[in-house]
Amino acid sequence: MALFRSGLLVLTTPLASLAPRLAPILTSAARLVHDTLYVHLQPGMSLEGPAQPLSTPVQATFEVLDFISHFYAGANVHPHLDIRILLTNIRTKSAFLPPLASSVQNLAHPPEVVLTDFQTLDGSQYNPVKQQLERYATSCYSCCPQLASVLLYPEYEHGGLPVEVSLPSTIRPSSPVARSPKQPVRGYRRGAVGGTFDRLHNAHKVLLSVACVLAQEQLVVGVADKDLLKSKLLPELLQSYAERVEHLSEFLVDIKPSLAFDIIPLLDPYGPAGSDPSLEFLVVSEETYRGGMAVNRFRLENDLEELALFQIQLLHDLSHRENEEDKISSSSSRQRMLGNLLRPPYERFDLPPGLYVIGLTGISGSGKSSVAQRLKGLGAYVIDCDQLGHRAYAPGGPAYQPVVQAFGTDILHKDGIINRKVLGSRVFGNKKHLKMLTDIVWPVIAKLAREEMELAVAEGKQVCVIEAAMLFEAGWQSMVHEVWTIVVPETEAIRRIRERDGLSEAAAQSRLQSQMSGQQLVNQSHVVLSTLWEPHVTQLQVEKAWALLQKRIAKKPY
Repeated sequence: MALFRSGLLVLTTPLASLAPRLAPILTSAARLVHDTLYVHLQPGMSLEGPAQPLSTPVQATFEVLDFISHFYAGANVHPHLDIRILLTNIRTKSAFLPPLASSVQNLAHPPEVVLTDFQTLDGSQYNPVKQQLERYATSCYSCCPQLASVLLYPEYEHGGLPVEVSLPSTIRPSSPVARSPKQPVRGYRRGAVGGTFDRLHNAHKVLLSVACVLAQEQLVVGVADKDLLKSKLLPELLQSYAERVEHLSEFLVDIKPSLAFDIIPLLDPYGPAGSDPSLEFLVVSEETYRGGMAVNRFRLENDLEELALFQIQLLHDLSHRENEEDKISSSSSRQRMLGNLLRPPYERFDLPPGLYVIGLTGISGSGKSSVAQRLKGLGAYVIDCDQLGHRAYAPGGPAYQPVVQAFGTDILHKDGIINRKVLGSRVFGNKKHLKMLTDIVWPVIAKLAREEMELAVAEGKQVCVIEAAMLFEAGWQSMVHEVWTIVVPETEAIRRIRERDGLSEAAAQSRLQSQMSGQQLVNQSHVVLSTLWEPHVTQLQVEKAWALLQKRIAKKPY
């Protein structure tokens, strides 16, 4: 188990020899640090000798940029670690100035331990070396007062002998001139980068780090918002714009505090990159390179100079699962949230002892019934509120007489059964009549649901699922421990409604508009599932959610 929340890793091995050693170094660091790991590159630095080592500039070359990309790609196997490569001493040629010896950079999470790959000749934790390491760390960065220090001695291949490798090119400038690893990277005064930046991950960090290296004075960061989010996978699980900006700002200020950052909402595909005459470069990914080319065409059409484009190769996700992208992406992160508990359950002391109640909801066409049946197959007792509604409306049912008295006998069939289509036409679009109806029916259904809960207890069931499209509107969340919401894109829901109920597209859209949106439901939910993919994928989600639920029930009395 990791001992420290935050740490600083000072890497002293030359980059070409360091690349093949990264995996064991990171594994060793991950055993000690469990949250934020800052990384400081100082190739060639010695921690032996009487003079205190000083931070010296590292010239930004394409080898350095490729190394940063390689490092973040390798760090992806340690998902618990928030890796941040510090760029304070990495300078482009035009900004290659000596560092300020007296400046100490404040970090958002001051390191509790400083680690290094520097090794003493005898392989010991040599005290003077550790003291030099601690002095070096505290002279460069804000650290915790009781700073610990560790010399890492991971098990390297080739007996620890330095082996040089050539890193693959991951950063491609738009210039047709061939780049070489040792080629210095040009610095620019102002540049831009854009993205959604949902749940900041290592591929984002490569994009942002390259942009920060290139920029000398200011970096404009466009953060996708509003219409640009509609096409995203599982948009209901996206972090809010404010959350994304907060995490982005902290990361950027940590890695290069000397830059001015202008973080703005990105509301169209061009953003400021298409109209700001003072911008000089744009960093894009393989996926957005065509968008970068379109920005330059747009600029030329408006008599602006083209931007220098820097294309970043995608980082592959070696642990991606079925239906997930094979690159590191926020979409995959959101998919992995499906079935997880997103917020603490409700405390419900008025429910039957020994019964844990789940409220299952979602927009029309989301697949609630299919998920309910899957949960039933796993052992849950399922209460269908639509069926309870039929019981309530039936002749002799608890809502029959009150509804007939409120809306008249002309809502009845000849056999005395309530004609729900006629009743529906009376209340549709009429808020007063709709409230009259729901004030009668919803409390009745809630009472019937509580009676069903007692039957579940009598049958020895531990979990009860209340399937209800109008769970929140009716206030029935007050009688569940958790709300589980099923989400699908609105276009898919409309397709399913039309296919299932034979409605026109306009009628299907009208039905959805009369309900709470998927986003509104998710904002109040504990667990989210999706039936967007093949049935067996839905089954795996439900089984995952069920297994996690069983662990929660076992840990906490209810």
